[in-house]
Amino acid sequence: MKISAPRDRTTFSSGQLNVGTCRVGLFKRLATAALAACLGLQGAAMAAEDSADPASIGPVRLLVPNRQGTNSSADMQSTAPLTNSQRETVLQQQQQLLLQLQMLLQPIPGQPLTREQLAARAAQQTEFERYVQRAVGDDVEVKRFGAELMTPTVPQPYELQQPQLQHQRSGPASMGETSSQIPSDYVVSVGDEVLVTIWGAAEADLRLIVDRGGRITIPRVGPVLVAGVRYADLNAVIEQRVGQVFRNFRLSASLGKLRSIRIYVTGFTQRPGAYTVSSLSTIVNGLIQAGGPSASGSFRNLELRRGGKLVTSFDLYDLLLRGDKSGDRLLQADDVVHIGPVGPQVALIGSVNRQAIFELKAGETVNDLMMMGGGLSSAAERGRVAIESMAKRSDGRVAEIQLPQQGNQLLQGGDVVRAFNALDTLLPQYKQNKRVRVDGEVQRPGEYILPPNSTLNDVIKAAGGLTPAAFIYGSELSRESVRLAQQAQYERALRDLEGEFARVIASPRSAPTPDDPTTQSNRGAASSRLIDRLRAVKLTGRVVLQIAPTANSLPELAVEDGDRLTVPSRPTTVGVFGSVYNTGSYAFTQGASVDDMLRLAGGPTRGADAGSTFVIRANGNVVSSRQQSSGWFISGTGLSTVGAQPGDTIFVPEDLTKVSFSQEAKEWTQILYQFGLGAAALNSLKN
Repeated sequence: MKISAPRDRTTFSSGQLNVGTCRVGLFKRLATAALAACLGLQGAAMAAEDSADPASIGPVRLLVPNRQGTNSSADMQSTAPLTNSQRETVLQQQQQLLLQLQMLLQPIPGQPLTREQLAARAAQQTEFERYVQRAVGDDVEVKRFGAELMTPTVPQPYELQQPQLQHQRSGPASMGETSSQIPSDYVVSVGDEVLVTIWGAAEADLRLIVDRGGRITIPRVGPVLVAGVRYADLNAVIEQRVGQVFRNFRLSASLGKLRSIRIYVTGFTQRPGAYTVSSLSTIVNGLIQAGGPSASGSFRNLELRRGGKLVTSFDLYDLLLRGDKSGDRLLQADDVVHIGPVGPQVALIGSVNRQAIFELKAGETVNDLMMMGGGLSSAAERGRVAIESMAKRSDGRVAEIQLPQQGNQLLQGGDVVRAFNALDTLLPQYKQNKRVRVDGEVQRPGEYILPPNSTLNDVIKAAGGLTPAAFIYGSELSRESVRLAQQAQYERALRDLEGEFARVIASPRSAPTPDDPTTQSNRGAASSRLIDRLRAVKLTGRVVLQIAPTANSLPELAVEDGDRLTVPSRPTTVGVFGSVYNTGSYAFTQGASVDDMLRLAGGPTRGADAGSTFVIRANGNVVSSRQQSSGWFISGTGLSTVGAQPGDTIFVPEDLTKVSFSQEAKEWTQILYQFGLGAAALNSLKN
């Protein structure tokens, strides 16, 4: 198969040169060598000179002439501009120093802001932002929507020590860079680098720069006009031109290093001026290079001007809220990106997915604002929001609207829209259904949802009633609200007790003895151990029910959400604990007194404070020796006339003040029976 070139050119057939006569072939070989030498095509010249056989030559090598020696002295003396990598290194060094300074004022998560941090934050806010911040509080910073796009993220200390991690962070420099993906509608222009690869009958691997005439020059082919050609058409344009010279070849053309263009960012921006950016840069890239809109600049009124005419307007909210980048046009040389003044601003705070200050356009409503904020959060109250209007500061100022009926209400600059938190606003108890758990001697133990105003007897009915073994007198009702109140009072009582122990140990009333230092040390250690044990006691929030020992039903007490009712079986023992010779549980004997049960345990020990003995009944009531005594001095326990009951817990405390006469001042046992700790707590004190 033969593919012929134009009539005045050399004929190629499968890479072989065919001539009519040897004389003509020799002449053409010498002419080809001379032409190749003149053009600097060294490979073609060597191939022509070395080929002794007129029947074959290899593929034509196309090389770009070496013009390194043609630089003028002025070019040699001129200082080379910074490359992109060098410019990026300088910017990163500047940002590193800036970020290290910013870290001094960076809030620490979980900790309140310092005065310096609050002052630094307020200095960067506008008047409206400070007004909204006061309405929200210092815990959450409310920023202008879109500000994070222009603000570099402050790195953590460990990232500053590891530069490779710092390169992975997004800052203004990196965000201003363009994608390496070249769009198909990119227009080739002066200064772009074109990469051309040819293989087959001719071979070439060329890197060519588009000259001021808009052309690239391919060896043995000549100039090719590429300026103004779309990137999608570049391959076809070059292939068509090379095809005029060669046949039986393949070609691939792409773009290498792209030209830089100068643009201008004007208006209300952080750093107005001229910027050199990549020819792939868009409006957003140029905007970020200039630091974005200033505090008084608009995110929604961006203009691209070219040749003194308006090309397009761009709303950055389209990109930030909807991911729509269709309006983000490519920039060309000498384009102007103009940022207009900020429009009306409103704040969206409270239980929403994004608390921020938003810029409005004419005609936007409450529904539009809720969409910008991502809608209500899971904890928000759905039916209403409050609007605080600057325009109404002389009268009502705060108005409430119903959603979604009034969601089309227009907003004005300075409005603050607040969504309410449904979790912080609890319904009254008489309107709430109650979730109650019942255990023990009932027919169907478990959790039940009861209507408002339900009582303990309603709980028993919901559980199917009592079993024959139920012991109503010992029923225990635990309530969370009571537990929280008990815990606060208990901690306060322990602090008072600890202070009382310290005072007694430091100021004994008895005469000093040689053993006083050791005695005081032991007494202090014992007091500390007692305080530690008391702190370890877990309060249950028990509500003491006023029930007669022979009662067969619970009192008509209203239940609360989260209550837990336990109905035990009838006990047959009485517990004796504390400073007795043999603690334990003893079988209840009908008609026995408290002292009778104490004698079963061996009675109080020598170190016992028998006059402070007390009994915790099964229903939580407490009977103490002091309640049975009418005088200051108590003989024995004073409980000889008090009858024991099944389920009682008798406790005899130790005499912690044996060496002083201030026994009455330390009524620490009140802590126990006032909070209904029960036998488990007494066991922990004993151990």
